[in-house]
Order: sequence, then C-alpha cells, then structure tokens
Amino acid sequence: MATTSEPAPIASTVRDEIRACALRLFAERGVAGTSVRDIAACAGTSPANVLHHYGSKEGLREAVDDEVAHLFAHAASTAPDQLADMMDPATGGGSGSFAELLLSAVPPDSPVPAYVRRLLLDGGDAGRRLFRSWFDSARALQDSLVASGVARPAEDPDARTAFLLVNDLAMILLREHVADAIGTDPLTTEGAARWTADALDVYHHGAFRTPPDGSPTAGSTGPRTRGHAAT
Repeated sequence: MATTSEPAPIASTVRDEIRACALRLFAERGVAGTSVRDIAACAGTSPANVLHHYGSKEGLREAVDDEVAHLFAHAASTAPDQLADMMDPATGGGSGSFAELLLSAVPPDSPVPAYVRRLLLDGGDAGRRLFRSWFDSARALQDSLVASGVARPAEDPDARTAFLLVNDLAMILLREHVADAIGTDPLTTEGAARWTADALDVYHHGAFRTPPDGSPTAGSTGPRTRGHAAT
C-alpha cells in the first residue's frame, strides 16, 4: 500500500505523553468515561500537572482533536500525481481513498481509528467540527484531482465529496461489522488490501452493468452484476 510521508518525529515530553494517554483512553472509554486522574496515572504524572499543561479535560480533548485533524490534513496534502500513482492498479498501490490516506498516517495499532469512531458517532460538537474539517480538506483534495485529470468532474461536487468520504470512513466506523461480514478486519494489511482492490474496481469501472441501449436498469428484475458504468 502506498503511503504518504509522515511528519518529522518530535521528542516526547510530559505534555506529549499526557496527550497520547488521553487519546488512548478516550478511544477505549470515551471522553465522559475518562477522568483527569486516569490520564495522569497513564502518563505517570499528577492530575495537577495535566491541568497545568491543558487547563481542563476539555482543553485536553481539544488538543487531541487538533492532533487527529492534523493527521488527515497532512495526508490530504498529498500531491495529485502521487494520488494518481496510488490509484493506478499497475503500480500495485492503494485506492487513494480518504480513509486510506488517514490510515497511512498512523501505525497499525494506533488508537486514532477508534477515537475517530467515538468522536463522529457521539453527536457532539467536537465530532461535527472534525467531520466538517475533513469534508473541507476532502473537497479541496477532490478539486485538485479533477483539475489534474485524475477524477471526473461532478455535477454536485459537495455531494460527491460527502459520498466518497462517508463511504471510505465506513471501514473505520463499522470496523467490527465489516470484519464479521467479510471475515477480515478492514484495518489490517490483509483487510485493507481486500477493501482497496474492490474500491479500485468500483472507482474505475463502476458497480453496475449498463445495457447496450443506455437505458436505466432500475426496473430490471435480473441480478445486478458488476461491470462498466455509464460515463
């Protein structure tokens, strides 16, 4: 799977360790189920020191949100020609999907996917802000792909961006259900390869067969088979 270059590593500090522990515990227990004392114990420091660095648990959550949003913003800055290589089956790369770009920026055992799932599904302002920031980044990315000739223009670019983003995030939001359905965790190397292979097929060729006369297939009573979509 092709990956984007990662930001230069930064030496770990107590502040970094507190934030890393908060991310892990928020992902496991949710923000409401995690106390400042829990975070302090994980980071090997005192609750007072947690508050010294971040002011409050809410301030710490905002710092974690910013870190997660930055991961996607960095991945979304991938050059269009590199994305084109990722989406080319001949290169053996990936699908160039938004979720794949996010996953390329985190190690396999990262708590980020679990945190993202909790954040997006809890109905809070933080989840709405995160999704909106990702949508804006994804829209800019989609526009760059269209401008470079990698993607086709859409009649409704906002709807196209939202569709692609939601479709790709499904492998994170519905991880356990997808794993149960296909027998492979979609966030493992094997599962991501399966997901990518079919995503590339659908993105390049469409999911439904177009009749020779170009008529719609909505009224067809026969089985739907995968093939070329209308262009």
